[in-house]
Order: sequence, then structure tokens, then C-alpha cells
Amino acid sequence: MCSRYYFDNDTMNDILNIVEKTDASLQGMQVNRDIYPTDDAAVIIKNAAGGIKLSKIKWGYPAISGSGIIINARAETALDKKMFEGGIRRRRAVIPAGFFYEWSRSKEKNIFRRKDRGTVYMAGFYDLTASGERFIIITTQANASMIKIHDRMPLILEKGQIKDWLLDDTAVDCLLQQTPVLLDRETEYEQQTLFDLT
Repeated sequence: MCSRYYFDNDTMNDILNIVEKTDASLQGMQVNRDIYPTDDAAVIIKNAAGGIKLSKIKWGYPAISGSGIIINARAETALDKKMFEGGIRRRRAVIPAGFFYEWSRSKEKNIFRRKDRGTVYMAGFYDLTASGERFIIITTQANASMIKIHDRMPLILEKGQIKDWLLDDTAVDCLLQQTPVLLDRETEYEQQTLFDLT
């Protein structure tokens, strides 16, 4: 699961070298901050000319029940869900981050980032809802760098896969099945135990 991530100047500069166009709505957008569900965020999407652009979209679909939001979709089942099918088939997105957070079962906050300290590109999709354009981050089974903390993690793309995800409909099924790159984990505080509980 991914419920908060960090977006900074380095991330913005990295994606400005990738995209062909930037929406005017991003002018003056605050960087160097955590992105929470319902926040507006910088998201890479396909443009009308068939290239890629950077746009500002709000995180989280309104829940069908009318209360709350949906922020993640499972890679294994997203194509089967009517609510997500249109977005994942026609309006895919890449959500860039410096790093993302995950909390352990004992509520310890962990930071996950690429080992090369590069931008983390999370696969997602967006759709037009009654309250405007909204995006969702796709999650997949946790890899070895994540499994001790949580059984899910964002579906992370490599920089060279961004255009494939956004523009190549035939690549979607394969990319949904890939195992993300191993990440570094950092924590401000990790509880220690004096006893072996295994």
C-alpha cells in the first residue's frame, strides 16, 4: 500500500527532462513536501498529440459509498474491476516521487527510496470523476526489500518504461506483472527487543 510520498525539486527537475509539455496548472505548485491522499500532485500522462506531459491531478477516487476515497488499486485485479478498467486501459499515469513511506505493524515510519537515489516512478492511472480528474497508484506484491514491513508496495517502473506504460497498450499486461526494483529502507527509529521472539 502507498498512502504518502515525498515530492522535491530534484524530482521535478528529473521529470522536466522527460516530458514534452507541462500544464500551466503546475505553475507555482509547492515542492519539497509530503503528498497526501486528496492532495493535488504532479503526474505524468499522455498528451493529445501522443507524447507525454506533466499535469496536476488530485490523488484518490471518490469511494462508491460516497464517503472516503480509494487511493490504490491492485495490479493483479485492476483490469477486472469496472471502476478501474477505463482508467488503466486508456488513461494511464506515472506518479513521480523522491521516496515513499510505509508504516510497519508496530507503527514505525519507514522511508523507501531507490538505491541510486533517483526518482521513484510509480505506475498508476486516472479518470474524470464528478469532482474532477483523480488518480490512483497501483500496488503489487512486496519484493524482498519491502516484505518485512508490508505485503504490498507501489508498482515501480524504470525510467525507460515510462513511455511504454503511458503509450503502448500492448505493454500493460506485462508491466503489471513485473517485480519492482529493490529499494533502500530508512527509519528514524526502530524498536529493539531484548528477547528472541521467533
